[in-house]
Amino acid sequence: MSFVLPAYHEPDFTDPKLRQAPDATTARVIKDGVAPEGFHSTSMYPEYFKLGGKWVLAQESRMDSSVVVCPDGSLDVVENRNLKAGQKIVIGRTEDGSEGILVHTKGFSSGEDDEGAGEFVFRQGRSRETSYARDYDKLVDLLRYEHDHGFVLWVMGPAFAFDYDARRAMQAMIDAGYVNGVLAGNALATHDLEAATLHTALGQDIYTQKCQPSGHHNHLDVINRVRRSGSIPQFIEDQHVDNGIMYGLVKNNVPFVLTSSIRDDGPLPEVIADAYEGQTQMRNLIRQSTTVICLATMLHTIATGNITPSFRVLPDGTVRPVYLYAVDAAEFVLNKLQDRGSLSATTIVANVQDFITIVSRGLGVFPKD
Repeated sequence: MSFVLPAYHEPDFTDPKLRQAPDATTARVIKDGVAPEGFHSTSMYPEYFKLGGKWVLAQESRMDSSVVVCPDGSLDVVENRNLKAGQKIVIGRTEDGSEGILVHTKGFSSGEDDEGAGEFVFRQGRSRETSYARDYDKLVDLLRYEHDHGFVLWVMGPAFAFDYDARRAMQAMIDAGYVNGVLAGNALATHDLEAATLHTALGQDIYTQKCQPSGHHNHLDVINRVRRSGSIPQFIEDQHVDNGIMYGLVKNNVPFVLTSSIRDDGPLPEVIADAYEGQTQMRNLIRQSTTVICLATMLHTIATGNITPSFRVLPDGTVRPVYLYAVDAAEFVLNKLQDRGSLSATTIVANVQDFITIVSRGLGVFPKD
């Protein structure tokens, strides 16, 4: 099986309803950070706006932002808090083209997934009883394609750092070029570095899972030592670290963004404490991504889903889908993501430690003993 990028089908702009539609209405921002009443709020889907009689695609859409019409006629999608007085933004609450605003939800639809729609069938939900064999096959094919053509962003919870094989599998994925960026929190980095230097995570041996004497101090000692070194890369050098996720990221110059939680201990020097700055840095990596894989981290997953578009416009003008995967042992977390409006997510109910070993073996990169 080989992956083929689906073709994008733009709206039929010869349709009389779209051809005769008026230009989108705009209004000026009066005060920094405050949108005019009736502002259009964006979605994750491709959105077109009629300006000067022509339909224009906003190239970087995402949920819950405003559309700024730039002086050169291009469109910029901006969070309301970042609006500046004098900017011109799109006004309107209809999305069917009648007000010059068209949200295009079926640009990548081929009809294949619509078979049987409306018929009574069993097991259409995604649960722990679902067979995910086909999903794994499709993901492995996608990752092989993205290795040479895309940017794969991984959103990771700390569960990876608690397991010996999961850490090895993830480092192998990084070394093999299947990881182009990572979003995580203080915990993933802390416990991975704890595992690298002390062979424990939260004081438990990462292979036997046995608690070590005074092991509850281990992660705090690691945080303190990293802070003494001044950075994660310097700590890796100072402590001669030669294994793990953070080691793999640093060694391969893979960018990562660590964002803070209100309950962080420490935190590590690279952890961004300002929530809005963290969101901005996360978005900078998401802006490059073509596949996003969220693993065992509810808040990071939901946040990422909300700021990830369903499409990307490539430099040559090609419109391609952005694939969003969410993997968690709890069905609630995955349902929560979809309830937030991330309709294009593929969800897999699984232990992420097992998930990453299956994927790495499917790609042929899992390290041999």
